[in-house]
Amino acid sequence: MIMLALAHNTTAAAQLKATSLRCEYRTNPLAMDVAKPRLSWIVESSKRGTIQTAYEIFVASDPKILGEGRGDLWESGKVEGDQNTQIAYAGKSLQTRKQCFWKVRIWDNHGNISPFSAIASWRMGLLTGADWTGSWIGLAGDTSRDLRPDPFVRKEFNVQKGIRRATAYIITRGLFIASLNGSRIGHDVLSPEWTDYRKRIQYLTYDVTPQIKKGANCVGIIIGDGWYSGFVGFGKLPNNYGSQTSALMQLHIEFADGTEEVIATDQSWRGSFGPILSSDLLMGEEYDARLEMNGWDKPGFNDKRWQPVAVYPKPTARLVPLPTEPVRITQLLKPRRITEPKKGIFVIDLGQNIAGFVRLKVHGKAGREITMRHAEVLNPDGTIYTTNLRRAKATEKYTLGGKGIESYEPHFTFHGFRYVEVTGYPGKPAMDAITGCAINTDLPITGSFGCSDKIVNQLVSNISWSQRGNFISIPTDCPQRDERLGWMGDAQIFVRTAAFDMDVSSFMTKWMYDVVDAQSPDGAFMDTSPFVDKNGTFGAPGWGDAGIIVPWNIYRCYGDTRMIDDHFEAMERWMQYMAEANPDFIRKNRLNNNYGDWLSIDAETPKDLLATAFWAYDARLMVDMASATGRTEAQQKYEAVFDSVKSAFQKAYISADGKIHGATQTGYVLALAFNLMPDDLRQAAAQFIIDDIKAKKGHLSTGFIGVKYLNPVLTETGHADVAYQLLFNKTFPSWGFPITQGATTIWERWDGWTTDKGFQDPGMNSFNHYSMGSVGEWLYRHVAGIDLGEKPGYKEIIVHPRVTEQLSHVSASYSSPQGVIKSEWAQKKGRFTFNVAIPANTVATIYVPAKSPDVVRESGKPVKDSPELIFVRHENGCAVFKAGSGAYRFESVLH
Repeated sequence: MIMLALAHNTTAAAQLKATSLRCEYRTNPLAMDVAKPRLSWIVESSKRGTIQTAYEIFVASDPKILGEGRGDLWESGKVEGDQNTQIAYAGKSLQTRKQCFWKVRIWDNHGNISPFSAIASWRMGLLTGADWTGSWIGLAGDTSRDLRPDPFVRKEFNVQKGIRRATAYIITRGLFIASLNGSRIGHDVLSPEWTDYRKRIQYLTYDVTPQIKKGANCVGIIIGDGWYSGFVGFGKLPNNYGSQTSALMQLHIEFADGTEEVIATDQSWRGSFGPILSSDLLMGEEYDARLEMNGWDKPGFNDKRWQPVAVYPKPTARLVPLPTEPVRITQLLKPRRITEPKKGIFVIDLGQNIAGFVRLKVHGKAGREITMRHAEVLNPDGTIYTTNLRRAKATEKYTLGGKGIESYEPHFTFHGFRYVEVTGYPGKPAMDAITGCAINTDLPITGSFGCSDKIVNQLVSNISWSQRGNFISIPTDCPQRDERLGWMGDAQIFVRTAAFDMDVSSFMTKWMYDVVDAQSPDGAFMDTSPFVDKNGTFGAPGWGDAGIIVPWNIYRCYGDTRMIDDHFEAMERWMQYMAEANPDFIRKNRLNNNYGDWLSIDAETPKDLLATAFWAYDARLMVDMASATGRTEAQQKYEAVFDSVKSAFQKAYISADGKIHGATQTGYVLALAFNLMPDDLRQAAAQFIIDDIKAKKGHLSTGFIGVKYLNPVLTETGHADVAYQLLFNKTFPSWGFPITQGATTIWERWDGWTTDKGFQDPGMNSFNHYSMGSVGEWLYRHVAGIDLGEKPGYKEIIVHPRVTEQLSHVSASYSSPQGVIKSEWAQKKGRFTFNVAIPANTVATIYVPAKSPDVVRESGKPVKDSPELIFVRHENGCAVFKAGSGAYRFESVLH
């Protein structure tokens, strides 16, 4: 009997486990500078209605200690509650380069205890300036030139003892590619990425233990201009942060006998210029393979003709670890077709607009030059259209070395393109001559969405590709022309859609440091972050407000209160910046570059109305964030601000019958979305939107700002049918129109190209711009129905699909911080099936479309037979249930 009971308990416990252990959103990170890193895991259980009731964490300096059932750094003890994310480490103080190993076990509401999880780890980084003992080195070149060659630097060293671990810390004012014994260190590109180098410079950390060998070794670094000294933002001038690139590296080798050696950059390194004649983010790269220095990064290379490196002063900026995933090549694309619109000019179509570069494969005589130009679209004659790139040359020039089959990809540049024009190629390029390399910050993919409509599926794909193409170190506006700035308006409008598609928690954590670094002394958030002096504009309504809106969205999606705490003072300074200039609570002063509802179609929303609406919205979000972090006085303060701005807004802009000043779709949706419309006028205001859409023959007119809110507001006011009408529209202006024209990404403008006018103004006409793709949020939240409840971080889930006869089925999933949420529905002849998956340690409210609750069945049985489902009410054609975790299959009759 005892043995049987023991077996039962083991089986029950096996159903419960803690998985996906993360530290500061990342898996086993190698460099943390957070004093109290936050730990998270996902609760998994095969039993319905499972809630974690307690947890116990062990953190140790050695996994063997964990194996002994203890933690020498921290033992949390048994902690009651269901918290499984954002748990701050509370053990011994952690010093530079300390490695921590941890595991967790959990208890649930069914009386089960899980086994301990697999062991995870994190390491602390170099935490103080004194930890950096190396020198900043480089090669003095002609910094007066706009484009200049990239230096190569190297150092040989010997290892005579057994190695336990080797870790490389690398940072540059510029970009780097590092190698060890001829093998590249890491798989990232464009490192250490973009920050305001006057305030923060990021370093990357690599475990290079397998690359070190006993005996002779060699480490090498190539240094590129990048954002530091290359062309940035409109391509007018280089050297935004400095003119001389330099590198700092420390290679810490820990030996088996407990001793350590540090190989660091210093004056003993040697350097040379080589085959990279120039490399710039916007302009492209010139590379001469005849100048390659074979073996330069291997021991034994003859570097007598190389010169001693120059040593440069240390920066005053803080040196910090990259807090998110690096940029990597995330997909390779083969050509779809190759054409020759003019003799000797070949155009290669990758079939997909991407951000990245191409890999060239070629065989030919030494000295032959191949030119590759990049473009998003074609002219009517089949040649590439590059006018919209403005000053960005987006061109690679490769000179053959003449030694067999040669392979080349650029080092420190990227482009936005679908088409590659190749000239100078010996003969006709084969289909394997060009490979497209798509790059982006390598964030986990969290969302999937599919349905019965091919245009909608392509729209989802276009949104995802535009996010990938513009999530390269920072959230940019576009990847192709001479701009590529961190436009705040684009980011705040898109952040919720972005969070469905990818896990953007660490990415936005990094970018919010850029936002606050850029804040002006008087409190204004910039229009773009990081800040570039030559392109600096600030305080624009809908743009500067990102400093409030992004932290609130990250809090809601991930339960992150630390981001609020870290930046609350900066947010308050922004609120003060608006209040000081607008004592009557109408935001009409300090608007600076006031863009309004950017790129709206024949609808001019009054700019002061839009500005005031966002001030109110900011105040409302400040109330919520103050409440979430226990700031009672601030909560009361911003409640008063919201009430005052709302009152002023209603008096200035809303008439007695609900009409809004300017009478635009954006004006109405902002008033409704931000709770500025009197309750008794909300339906009247919604009807005005519908009337305007009808007057425009079923078309939207919103620009960057209004488009995010249009379909959600229509749906939430009971007009999902009109929202669907806009979704399925295929004529200009609509989401569907660019797709009918072959778009594979989201266009910047509704009228980027039209059949009657052709290309829009090339001064601003990107074909890869995610802002108008903010409708993706509505697809997940309202079409599939996956949404947040009141508690942040998906501890409470709402699943509420809005059904339309124009879709026979929809299937979506989202990997939330709590686990995977699924919503799959199908309908046929009034019969409805609905599959829902709710992760453990959460509760959900599920809306099942049905003509009455009596016709709803779950897993083939009456709902009353399912103890994990509690009927709440029948509302607007849906039977509403409270549910615990688990997989459910509903069947109902719609009418």
